Amino acid sequence: MSERPSIQFPDDFLWGAATASYQIEGAVKEGGRGPSVWDDFSHTPGKVDHGHTGDIACDHYHRVEADVALMAELGLQSYRFSISWSRILPDGRGKVNAEGLAWYSRLVDLLLANDIVPCPTLFHWDLPSALEASGGFRNRDTASWFADYAALMTRELGDRVSMWSTFNEPWCYAYLGHASGVHAPGLQDDRAAVTVAHHELLAHGLGVQAMRAERNDLQLGIVINPSPVKSEGSPSASTDSMRRVDAIHNRWWFDGALKGAYPADLLDDLGPLAEAIQPGDNEQIAQPIDWIGINYYFDLLLRGTTGPDDRPNRNYPTVTNVTDSPIRPTHTDMGWPITPDGFTELLVRLKDDYPNLPPVYVTENGCAYDDPVINGRCADPRRIQYLDAHLRAVRDAIDEGVDVRGFYQWSLLDNFEWALGYDKRFGIVHVDFDTMERTPRDSAHWYREVIKANGLTG
Repeated sequence: MSERPSIQFPDDFLWGAATASYQIEGAVKEGGRGPSVWDDFSHTPGKVDHGHTGDIACDHYHRVEADVALMAELGLQSYRFSISWSRILPDGRGKVNAEGLAWYSRLVDLLLANDIVPCPTLFHWDLPSALEASGGFRNRDTASWFADYAALMTRELGDRVSMWSTFNEPWCYAYLGHASGVHAPGLQDDRAAVTVAHHELLAHGLGVQAMRAERNDLQLGIVINPSPVKSEGSPSASTDSMRRVDAIHNRWWFDGALKGAYPADLLDDLGPLAEAIQPGDNEQIAQPIDWIGINYYFDLLLRGTTGPDDRPNRNYPTVTNVTDSPIRPTHTDMGWPITPDGFTELLVRLKDDYPNLPPVYVTENGCAYDDPVINGRCADPRRIQYLDAHLRAVRDAIDEGVDVRGFYQWSLLDNFEWALGYDKRFGIVHVDFDTMERTPRDSAHWYREVIKANGLTG
């Protein structure tokens, strides 16, 4: 790494870190919060590794003041967090929980007092259980209830918060939650997954309209997790299978939000699975947005499978005889390949495919490595190497004309990593889950210097 050239990022580039409510807050039964689908899922035996839950998580709910002070110490310019819908509206709609609103208001005030730009996300997978009981995002009404929630949060925080995203990684909630069932709410129903994918985008569009009706000075966006789709290994994935995966994982979201029309080839593939789409929905979805968030971790590396021709891939309805490639020799603790060149390729593709692509923020990028604390220090050279490579990939994309305005590292803290519990550690800050002690890793100190220099010093 010492031989790599120094690079600078554009003036006013925004540097931050990201978290999500269920992954760090804890206090799931305090302050008037209602249950969410992730409470239900994590308390169902066999759904989460080791039976872990988010009941305590990082105890951020009680430690918020110290955590914001830590953000300031690390030089963060912005903090991307998500709001727990059920902490605001315990039943998802109707009665408002004043205590929950007050907690997020306090968080915002703490951030602003430390010159940290708040960037809240309204939905990061933790749907209120009461709404799931009414069909969740399979129920079209949930899109309207989301818009009501979005308007409420705008009224409460919009005087101090201008940068908002509606959804985080809607593909994950739709397909991991409703097709493969490895995430909450744990369904395995292809039609439900496609319906949820559509209703999430409809909710996004209705939410943007509702927020703009409250205030005209907001910067509104949505966060998507696209990846290049490639074949690697033997047998090769078929061209048609790769097209289908790309359509479901990537093009559905960008075409819907930016073009106002879903990919025609994908609609042909899905057929009656996409019957939830109604006339006029596309126009509601494709609201003008001010920015778009890109979460990137790795390229989708696929290979073909042998066996029956109709062998399905549970994450991608209509896709058969395709699976992930075997783990590369160099990978993170998640088993994910390290593909920074694909990051540049992805960003440039988005610029080329979508002439109306709004300014881009890298809203998540990071890696899981379980580096322990030894004598008060947590050395994590692999994380530094990973982030260095991906920041250089972002700079390469900027050099090719992509308007990237900021970078949020995932994650600030080790946290509840969904169905994998607490074993996978993404934080630049190590968390001892027995004592809740926070120890900034070497990568946190390195990142502070990157922010200070607005670039990499080589």
